[in-house]
Amino acid sequence: MTAGATPELRLKRLTYRAWRRGFREADLILGPFADAHLPQFTAGQLDAFEALLDQPDQDIYDWIKGAPAPAAFDGEILAMIRAFRPSDAPARGA
Repeated sequence: MTAGATPELRLKRLTYRAWRRGFREADLILGPFADAHLPQFTAGQLDAFEALLDQPDQDIYDWIKGAPAPAAFDGEILAMIRAFRPSDAPARGA
């Protein structure tokens, strides 16, 4: 987390990054996931999500689709993303 950033600002930045990956397929999974889950995440879960977002888009997408992920990323957050269905997410802005 950026020094001095408030928790609210951190959530906004992570949500923005999740929605604007530059790889539309990843945007459509990670964006709704962020909207649905990030507000309830612990600081540790946010750290893990942020570390995942630091990885290349194609790698993240492949891991979501079931390709083996490195041990550092193959944990709770990736399992939650794999199980997530964007149709279950609240409407954006709701």
